[in-house]
Order: sequence, then structure tokens, then C-alpha cells
Amino acid sequence: MEIILLLFTFVLAIFLGVELINKVPSQLHTPLMSGSNAISGISIVGALLAAGLSSDTTLGIILGLVAVICASINVVGGYLVTDRMLSMFKTREGNEK
Repeated sequence: MEIILLLFTFVLAIFLGVELINKVPSQLHTPLMSGSNAISGISIVGALLAAGLSSDTTLGIILGLVAVICASINVVGGYLVTDRMLSMFKTREGNEK
């Protein structure tokens, strides 16, 4: 019964995420993503805890490592997009008015 509840929660989170992202205007999508980078860092902490707590089995270690890698890609990608967004607002030295 516990696996059905976890699967239900996962599917519900997917639908909720898709609906929320589709409702955000394109002008606000990048600033919202840059603001959520710190919150996404919490997923790295959770992945590290999951990897450390399930260190008694090889499968637990592998899944924890995959979780850490995916969470790290999410956070680094968010910061790269934020940096690219902010670079659009910088003035070039030859184009100053």
C-alpha cells in the first residue's frame, strides 16, 4: 500500500508541476527559475541524506548517487541560465550611451 501512495504522490507532483509551469508567462519564467535555485539546493541535501542513510545496500548507494547528480545538474543549470539572463542587461564597453 505504501508504494501506491508514493506513486500517487509522484504522479500528482508531475501534473501539478506541468500546470504551474504552463500558467507562468514567458517574461517571468527565467526570473522565477533564478529565484528558485536556492530552494533547489535543498534537493542536493536530501539526495545526500538519502545516499548516506541507505548505504547498507549497493542499490541504495547507486540511487543516492544518481539523485545527487540529477540535483546538481538542476542547480548548476539554473545558475547558468540566470547568469545568461543577467548578461543580457550588461552594457558593452563600445555601446555606452
